[in-house]
Amino acid sequence: MNATSARPLVAVLSGAGMSTDSGLRDYRGPQGLWRSDPTAQRMVTIGDYLADPEVRRRAWRLRLEHGVLGASPNVAHRALAAYERTGLPIRVLTQNVDGLHQLGGVSPRKVLELHGTARMVQCVRCKVRGDMADALARVEAGEADPPCLDCGGVLKPATVLFGEHLDPEVLGQARAVAAACDVLMAVGTTLQVHPAAGLVDIALARGAQVIVVNADPTPYDDAASEVVREPIGTSVPALLRRIARDAGAAWPADGV
Repeated sequence: MNATSARPLVAVLSGAGMSTDSGLRDYRGPQGLWRSDPTAQRMVTIGDYLADPEVRRRAWRLRLEHGVLGASPNVAHRALAAYERTGLPIRVLTQNVDGLHQLGGVSPRKVLELHGTARMVQCVRCKVRGDMADALARVEAGEADPPCLDCGGVLKPATVLFGEHLDPEVLGQARAVAAACDVLMAVGTTLQVHPAAGLVDIALARGAQVIVVNADPTPYDDAASEVVREPIGTSVPALLRRIARDAGAAWPADGV
């Protein structure tokens, strides 16, 4: 760890694998969306999304049929919330856009959504935001590609699509957390997408203990203090309990 503090700051860098137990498919895994349908990546590429109405119509159908709004937090999400309730410091740096960390009980102010949120929509022209649920209700009512109600512009999820830049303020805050943490747990992420994967480099440079929890190898396995291949639903709660125990904190009775 960075220090011998009895209250280690744990940063959790979470990826799509964190939410597969909630019924949301990952992207690059063996059953990932892009492996089964390589053309699906067009739906999350800003150039294709803006240029091709059929790509947008297909994306809206997919959000309506398999979107994040129907997903519920799983045991790993709830374990992070239980760890927070021990009183030990924790921050979540998530590549996910599903909002399940907050729904699972982690304080919203402790979650940095690096790639935005799919629970909101945003107009690419006037930048006004609205609820994804309202937009999907319009799709269900027959609007295949619902435009912005304010200006008629194209609506997109309030997420960072390929070809767009991360919010520099959010990224700066995430880098500060990575530099300050004692333990960085990379959970359910291939650590192939930058700049998010670069947070591991920052943590390593500052002497943090890095724990990789992922079914498949990552580029950071050799540098990690610990690599865990067991299922996320069992390994994450066990790791967090161990860190809390070593810090002398009692695990909450209502924890997982």
